[in-house]
Amino acid sequence: MPREKEGKRKSKGAPLPVVPILQKFLQTYEKHCAQTQTSVCPAIERDLKTSINNEQILKKFILVRPDDSLPSILTISLEPLLMTIRDECYMLGKQICVWGLQLSNPEVARLALLLELKGHTTSPLTTLELIDCKMDPWSLGRLGQALQFSSLHSLVLDYCKFENEEIERIFSGLENNQRLQNLSLRYCGLGPQSGLRLGSVICQSAICELHLDGNYLQCSGALALLRPMAEYAEMQGKDQPATASPDSRNPPQPLQARQRGSSTLNQTTKSSGAVTVKTTGIKRKIKGLTEAGPWLVKLHLADNGIDGKGKEGENGLLEFIQILTCLIKYSAHLREIDLGNNVLGEMAANDILEALRARKTGKLPVLKITVTPQISSDTFRSIWKNSKKTNVTRKKKKKAKT
Repeated sequence: MPREKEGKRKSKGAPLPVVPILQKFLQTYEKHCAQTQTSVCPAIERDLKTSINNEQILKKFILVRPDDSLPSILTISLEPLLMTIRDECYMLGKQICVWGLQLSNPEVARLALLLELKGHTTSPLTTLELIDCKMDPWSLGRLGQALQFSSLHSLVLDYCKFENEEIERIFSGLENNQRLQNLSLRYCGLGPQSGLRLGSVICQSAICELHLDGNYLQCSGALALLRPMAEYAEMQGKDQPATASPDSRNPPQPLQARQRGSSTLNQTTKSSGAVTVKTTGIKRKIKGLTEAGPWLVKLHLADNGIDGKGKEGENGLLEFIQILTCLIKYSAHLREIDLGNNVLGEMAANDILEALRARKTGKLPVLKITVTPQISSDTFRSIWKNSKKTNVTRKKKKKAKT
């Protein structure tokens, strides 16, 4: 009898039969491609067959526009893949990456339905990458609506060109989102007016990594983005004891201040996985939810025209540097900032250097910062030295013999 129980226990922990699942998935995908009169994506087919041969779970689907040099009568569509995920109830895929496709309204509508899945069949997707894809205003609006209810942790929309009204449809879906932690909008054509809106989105969402390389925020847009974070960091930093250690400088708790009178939620902290919520006499974790607040861990602003050459002139650059150095001095959250390919000048570089030294004096975590090398070599080298971790090995004390 004990042996039978032991055998049952082993069968419960047996791995899923990956090969037949993926083989059935491939067959269904090919069937849907035939029904919709679209072409099988070579990348999807290759990855499925590789996973079958290696007996490995396929977690990332990559849908790529075929090489223009290859003649093809049928187009590649996202819809057959989404239909297959639905029909096969494939819950093992975590990421969908689409490169260089024109997405139709039906495709985006079906994608939105997958993102919105709740209840017994929650959407398995945690990462969505739509790179260099074209969508009309209706599709962007539908995607924005789905983002409000999705379980995504990462959203990448690099190289998708947006007008002001179009990107607003995405921003509206990101407000009050307590799951999304990484947002990438590189080379999307964002102008100065997007800075203020992005700053508002960051304050009301759980986004802690923001990639905006290759846009044109200029000084005014970058200033509007950073201002609420800098003011919040300064307020929190000045409230901390000057001699506090890095460990004692816990990330600020914006929700605590806003909900001090609430008996159900007194403290939450942003994290990469779950959120620890302290209730009256109870400490529990809510998986997937993170705290909204005006702070970031990573901020990439490379190649954004942040210099003294725009409409704002030198005054705009000085004001931006003032806010930036405030953020550097006081933000206990910030770990990485990229300002490469922005001609800040020697004076601004020196201000950044002084802010890094003040941060070190305040015993805040090391901040990795990238600036353009178009400054003096001494200043550039000093910034580099003050923004890297020092490898200090401490010898353990020998235990006294008794």
